[in-house]
Amino acid sequence: MTLTTRLSLFFLTMLGIVLVGFSTMLYLLARGHLNRQEEERLDAAMNTLVAAVEVGPDRVEWERGERHLTLGQGVFGDQIVWQVSDDKGRVVDRSDQPASEDLLAEAFGSLQDTDQARKNVEWRGERWQLSQRWIRPASGKLAKSSEAGQVGEPTKYPALSITGAVSLDPVRVILRRLAAVLVGLSMAIWLVALFLGRAVSRRALQPVTRMAASARGMDAADLRQRLPVTRTGDELENLARAFNGLLDRLQESFERQQRFTGDASHQLRNPLAAMLGQIEVALRRERPPQEYQRVLTSVQRQGLHLRQIVEALLFLARADAEAHLPHLEHIDLTSWLAEHVRRDHPRATDLRADLPSDPRWVEAHESLLSQLVDILVENAMKYSEPGTPITLRLRSENARVCLSVEDRGCGIAVEDLGHVFEPFYRSPRARSNGVSGIGLGLAIAERIAVALGGTIIGASEPGQGSCFTLRLPSAPSPDSVPNRIGDGPPLPPQDAGLSCKK
Repeated sequence: MTLTTRLSLFFLTMLGIVLVGFSTMLYLLARGHLNRQEEERLDAAMNTLVAAVEVGPDRVEWERGERHLTLGQGVFGDQIVWQVSDDKGRVVDRSDQPASEDLLAEAFGSLQDTDQARKNVEWRGERWQLSQRWIRPASGKLAKSSEAGQVGEPTKYPALSITGAVSLDPVRVILRRLAAVLVGLSMAIWLVALFLGRAVSRRALQPVTRMAASARGMDAADLRQRLPVTRTGDELENLARAFNGLLDRLQESFERQQRFTGDASHQLRNPLAAMLGQIEVALRRERPPQEYQRVLTSVQRQGLHLRQIVEALLFLARADAEAHLPHLEHIDLTSWLAEHVRRDHPRATDLRADLPSDPRWVEAHESLLSQLVDILVENAMKYSEPGTPITLRLRSENARVCLSVEDRGCGIAVEDLGHVFEPFYRSPRARSNGVSGIGLGLAIAERIAVALGGTIIGASEPGQGSCFTLRLPSAPSPDSVPNRIGDGPPLPPQDAGLSCKK
């Protein structure tokens, strides 16, 4: 079942419930109102008839022919029929309608002998509402009723029964018409809503249909395809834009992976070709031991370079979950860096340390942290002339510990700065200057920083130098820290000349 059908069924069901409820309530209200109108009309007629009776202390008098009772017609053109009877059931007076004699004579005995009674009956296929009232003398003494009287002569009775009736068939006809109108109108509204709602649903969900068709036509051969975006400002436009953003990121990742694979194959192919070429040349003829030793030394150097590339590739290809380090150590970077810069470096005399006097604690893996700092230091040494200072600065910033490595080398062009953390990326300037390397150092450093829960950013000014800043979350000072390093004081800070950007 399509989404259009489900939405249409839902709204049509809700509309049907509303229409049925509204029609039922309107019908019940109309029926109650019309029935109350007939009851009030019958009560008014009965009050008029009762008012025509004179009640004495010992008699009840009805003056036939002297009083002309005008009850009028109802809203639906019907009239009220009535009858006045004595205590013996003899008819004293009645209305002029032909139906009054048989109807009221039959109804007289069916009503209870009480002062007031009301009843609905079926008579000759019609629904009638009957009402009866008894009129008695004010005192308990009863006078003898007159046997006969002339026109205009009052007749006395011990008691009189006044019975009135009104037909409910006009009300029933109106209610049937109302029910037919409500049913027809509700069905018409429901059918109109069916066609319009389905058309509106299809039109509203048409962008989803187009997006599904576009998604089915996408393949890996052309990663530039995107979903069509309908500028409606609604959730469907947001969905299309979000999905296209995902495709952009996937395309970028796929292209990066392709570049990574191409660069890796190139970097692996060159050492292997060099090794095989040297071995092949050495095996063409007999050579002195010194020549074999030279070839083996060159092959060893190429093998070590190849192993370095493979290890870097394995580290970068490792999944994020595998790169996570569950067991970290508390390290005081102030003391740790003071000891680290004393290690043997090719340009140990160029290293400077600008360290605070108090400890700066972080949680890190010591060997990986050492590898990360060595990468940054070696990178600074590659791109700066011997004798220029390389400064390590340590400071705190917003619950983080910041370690910066600054140099006064050639710097990095603005257009190259955003790519320096990509695997195998080397700027054209580095290639032209003949700087050795494979372009994996900063990529590994960034991966280690992420694994330690930190970040690493670069800032540079061409011709002035570069600065790479590692930010790690600060850790609380432990109660006791093992003395893993020496107690020597840190090196005195010296100015490096380049302010690192935050």
